Amino acid sequence: MSFDRRKIAVATAGFCSFLDLYPTQSLLPALAAEFHAGKAAVGMTVSATTMAVALTAPLAGLLAGWLGRKRVIVAGALLMSVPTALAAVSGSIGELVMWRFLQGLCLPAVFAVAAAHISEEWPASEAADLTGIHVVGMVIGGFCGRFLTAMIGAAIGWRMAFPALAALNLAGAVLIALWLPPDSDRRIGPIAPVAAGQQLLIHLRDGRLMATCGIGFCILFSMTSVFTYINFKLAAPPFDLGLAALGSIFVVYLFGMPAAPATGPLMRRFGRRKVLAGAVMLNWLGLAATLSSNLIMVLTGLILFAGGTFIAQPLAIGFAGTTARGAKALAVGLYVSTYYIGGSLGAVIPAAIWSRLGWPGCAALVAGVQALLLAAAIGAWASPIQTKRSGQQA
Repeated sequence: MSFDRRKIAVATAGFCSFLDLYPTQSLLPALAAEFHAGKAAVGMTVSATTMAVALTAPLAGLLAGWLGRKRVIVAGALLMSVPTALAAVSGSIGELVMWRFLQGLCLPAVFAVAAAHISEEWPASEAADLTGIHVVGMVIGGFCGRFLTAMIGAAIGWRMAFPALAALNLAGAVLIALWLPPDSDRRIGPIAPVAAGQQLLIHLRDGRLMATCGIGFCILFSMTSVFTYINFKLAAPPFDLGLAALGSIFVVYLFGMPAAPATGPLMRRFGRRKVLAGAVMLNWLGLAATLSSNLIMVLTGLILFAGGTFIAQPLAIGFAGTTARGAKALAVGLYVSTYYIGGSLGAVIPAAIWSRLGWPGCAALVAGVQALLLAAAIGAWASPIQTKRSGQQA
């Protein structure tokens, strides 16, 4: 097996984990019109998925320790195709939210366990680069989920988009099964509840890990808030964008994508905290640009925000994996839980602010959350950690 195939498998795991996470974001105005629902109600089609992820991420880590990481990743990608396809038959906003919730139950088996697999199977000196490749897959998956849903929805109706996404899930599962390297740790077996509980307590008492989980919360809260509520700004005057145009907006993901693989080299040169500070500054600049009434300026702001976020993501999840004392899959599962709790709240909390202050209020909220993110990183990542394999500073 070539090293390139392993990289593709890691990227595919990221692709599958984000393909089904946000496809309804580009549909929100259309769903509100079809189901006669408010912004908070249609926002639940986003937050239901992320909340389900938050609930099951630690369990995915435990299952990975029992059944094996690769098996859990492949099974998660396969199972995710079922509720994805069935979302097409939703007769109400409540039914669509239910299928979206079931999608989220499967997702941690791919995202959280793949991140742990990277930290276990590659030396620390390479893990940052592989995490960047994993995030590239997430970026492409997030773009494709939104873009394909909007394009198919504009052409033949949004319902037909979900079987197409399900087919991509199945193809991804096959590729991961063929190309992802097997677990090197063969000591797979049932986990004693007491031992699992003890390891969980160790993680919960680890201040650096918990702060990093909080950073993950802020990252996805911000990302979800921006790319959910910007749709309502762009669907209203003076922009008046339709469904296909709103889906095309997410091409900004692709412009921000090169930031993720650059994170590893930047971190080794400047350190984790300095790189994160630069990412937050990019996000602040991007938020300021989205306040414009000029579409080009708004798109430029979204590109900057995406780039800053794609730098921050591998920094945080990579630190969660390397700083954990044992049971790395469980540690990453905890990170993923708080990460997606942030995403769930990011889809609904700004609704009240939008009703009073519109997009400027939402942008100000996200700017404040970014400040909290940076403050947490400055404190939690103050002391470099040394890895046994590389001596790399965090």
